[in-house]
Amino acid sequence: MAKDIMIYGEVANGQLTATTKELLGGGRLLADALGEELVAVFIGGGIAGPAREACAFGANKVFTVDHPTLGFYNAELYVPALKAVIEKEEPRFVLFGHTDTGADLGPTLAFRLDMAIVTDCTDLSVDGKRLMMTKPVYGGVATAIFTTDDAVQMATVRPKSLSPAERTDGEGAVMTIDFAPTGTAPRMTVLGKVAEETEGIKLEDAEVIVSGGRGIGGPEGFKDLEELAKLLKGTVGASRVACDSGWMPSTLQVGLTGTIVAPKLYIALGISGASQHMTGCSHSKVIVAINKDPNAPIFREAHYGVVGDWKVVLPTFMKKVRAMG
Repeated sequence: MAKDIMIYGEVANGQLTATTKELLGGGRLLADALGEELVAVFIGGGIAGPAREACAFGANKVFTVDHPTLGFYNAELYVPALKAVIEKEEPRFVLFGHTDTGADLGPTLAFRLDMAIVTDCTDLSVDGKRLMMTKPVYGGVATAIFTTDDAVQMATVRPKSLSPAERTDGEGAVMTIDFAPTGTAPRMTVLGKVAEETEGIKLEDAEVIVSGGRGIGGPEGFKDLEELAKLLKGTVGASRVACDSGWMPSTLQVGLTGTIVAPKLYIALGISGASQHMTGCSHSKVIVAINKDPNAPIFREAHYGVVGDWKVVLPTFMKKVRAMG
């Protein structure tokens, strides 16, 4: 009989990823609502130690599949390992982060289990014993709620959509699962990874983001935005138009086809507020919009709005920020 909430956890640089902590936070709420336990599963090479940290963030049980051949993600190896855990434990729900790994592992596993999966969810709740999975549809213009009657209900969750679990230093059971590759050699072999060098605060980790769009007019204007971001100890973002125009690198694009962010403060200058962009920043705690068009859609989403030319508004705003120390 299916019971308990299972999350697939990820480890990076010897630490639980932010998305994993978010899944632990959201999974804990679902488990408490159902009166069941929260289970975490980790697969990889050399991840047994950090995986145990999941207990400190609310997991009642942690399963680790740790083997040298699993050092790099490979669906041909990860899927059978996770499938074996699910078939043994029979969880009610299985949750993945909608990361590079989760967005591939989740659907592949669902296919192997002949079950449905809802991807890129932004909210989860329960109705009776059913998982209610909310996700954007029609390019973010609307949201829809999906359910399934499958024995195991599965979803991938968009990063920054759930509140991360707080560390409680709780204790849970940790179990190691023996794994040895069997059968033919995998068709794909990962030889290594190349990390992209970045300077400053990563967009997805920033607590303050100063973002610019078409209204900035060109790459020169972003220098002023970078100055404001530095004053606020944040980083700069951009709309898709600004990136497509070559004003800013695509790695700084905020939106449905860029990076999903949820900073404490999101300042949008010269951004009209298209649904694709707002989907990427709608979970920000405070959104401040500066736009000379009083009818810009972003004013319907912003907590605070200034109608005016950013070139006039920004210098005064920065003067106030400097005065505040």
